[in-house]
Amino acid sequence: MRNDAATKMAAMARDGESSADRDLAAESRTFSRRSLHGLVAHQIGRQIIQGELQPGQLLPNEAAWSARMRVSRTAMREAIKVLAAKGLIESRPKTGTRVRPREFWNFLDPDLLSWQLSAGPIERHIKDLFELRRLVEPAAAEIAARRIDDGDIARLEGAYRGMEAAGDDGTLWVEPDLQFHRAILKATRNELIHSLGAMIESVLAITFHLSSANPRGQRHALPLHSAILDALRRRAPTAARRAMNRLLDKSEKDVRRAVTALRRHGVGLAADGRSRKRQWTGGR
Repeated sequence: MRNDAATKMAAMARDGESSADRDLAAESRTFSRRSLHGLVAHQIGRQIIQGELQPGQLLPNEAAWSARMRVSRTAMREAIKVLAAKGLIESRPKTGTRVRPREFWNFLDPDLLSWQLSAGPIERHIKDLFELRRLVEPAAAEIAARRIDDGDIARLEGAYRGMEAAGDDGTLWVEPDLQFHRAILKATRNELIHSLGAMIESVLAITFHLSSANPRGQRHALPLHSAILDALRRRAPTAARRAMNRLLDKSEKDVRRAVTALRRHGVGLAADGRSRKRQWTGGR
């Protein structure tokens, strides 16, 4: 299906699909990289999230849809399986394939988070992302303070040094910041919390990428991380919770400041939260 794949890529370009969007499809954490069915799932998923395909809408049958998109029926079938696993669509004998109501969508799915971010309005998604973080991370910090060991402290200190080394370089800052928050979730010694942390890792990554565009840089966040680290070293649960809440309050302000700066300069967002030079489409 090499020719079909080439045709599909060309069609995506004609339809205004950017290279950043194609890169996101290729980097997806829930379907095969660089696969044709992954590209198809990415395009249809975005159409559903953006409202071009409405909940309850009957979709073309497999043969008609694969012909329309110029892909094999096998690729279309696999793409439908990917989207069904995310709760976006369902296929039933005789009634066909339909878009499911929003209440069945898996909004913690990494791809849905990304597609929502690129679809806008960005302000609502920022609010939702930080409400979820506030629900999980302060409590996790409090629990971790009671159970943390020297190995956990060493991991946190290593991540903190990585943030120090990154300074105001947003690209270098993201990974050690993510490691810092992962280490706290792991230090709870609660497998359910740790698993939940894996589920919301995309939320963390998206907010970190957004805040990395903050015109003030990231260095000012070091004392906030240091306060969390200090509370955990002292095994002080209440202090750890409060320090995490202060960090999240500041982080949300940084993200909103970064989005405002990007909008002011006519820079849009890739669907993973990274900035890209294109016409801003958020908030519509």
